[in-house]
Amino acid sequence: MSNNAFAADLRHDTGLRASYRACRELNARHGRTFFLATRLLAADQRPAIHALYGFARRADDILDQTDPGLGAAERERRLDALAGQFHAADADGDAVLPAVLHTMRHYRIPGALFESFLTSMRMDLTVTDYPDRAALDRYIHGSAEVIGLQVLPVLGTVGAAEEAAPYAAALGKAFQLTNFLRDVDEDLARDRVYLPADELAVHGVDRALLHWCQAHRRTDPRVRRALAAQHARTREIYRYARRGIDLLEPRSRPCVAAAHTLYGEILDRIEDLDFDIFVHRARVGIPRRAAVGAAGLWQSWRGPRRPARAGEV
Repeated sequence: MSNNAFAADLRHDTGLRASYRACRELNARHGRTFFLATRLLAADQRPAIHALYGFARRADDILDQTDPGLGAAERERRLDALAGQFHAADADGDAVLPAVLHTMRHYRIPGALFESFLTSMRMDLTVTDYPDRAALDRYIHGSAEVIGLQVLPVLGTVGAAEEAAPYAAALGKAFQLTNFLRDVDEDLARDRVYLPADELAVHGVDRALLHWCQAHRRTDPRVRRALAAQHARTREIYRYARRGIDLLEPRSRPCVAAAHTLYGEILDRIEDLDFDIFVHRARVGIPRRAAVGAAGLWQSWRGPRRPARAGEV
């Protein structure tokens, strides 16, 4: 199906247009850094990227409900309901699924990537700690690497997609690991630790010490050393993933480069804070985000882009 067909579907289906708009609004509301990067994509690419984000957000919202009356059983029921609708291609009554299913069909994104994602989301219902890197990597494959692989057909490649796939997966992994480092305090409040227990133990860190840091709003030197080691490992993944940007279609490179830069700078902020993550949340300020976005916009304007067609969101 061509991009002309994609636009025609949106022109002729008001419900589908509404679903893509709902996905876009989710992205704008919850994924500010990522949403800024999507503004650097061509108009015909953005709706599909927003749809894929929307599906991930729907699952994440189910799992991270803060309502104390909503127990694990109810979260599991809601996640199963979402998965059931997705597998049955039944989008009735769901604001996000029509756009997700349409994107999957149009770009021929393998359903197995979505199944891997849902498998990792189910892990969040019961798994609160990861004993080693292998266990954490199994979770990250479904929660982050497959997201990179899902968006790859939308971004397009200059050669075989298989050549770019490892880098796309690595970038998703780098983003996820960055979130884990930034959100140790927040995740601990949800009874989750997304850092390999054996690697923390090398520095004398366990869950009890993390709770002590949280209670006292201090980063123990042992925790600081453990976080620094995780930080260095994540930085290496960013370096590897950066090599894949030149394998993408030229019009997609400014978006991915901006996302790579901005998420990588969250790592810089964590380091600037001397890993004092129990007091401060690492952020990239609005002026810096705007500057990176403007540079990417200039680069994208210099490359081949086409205007939006009627019916595009």
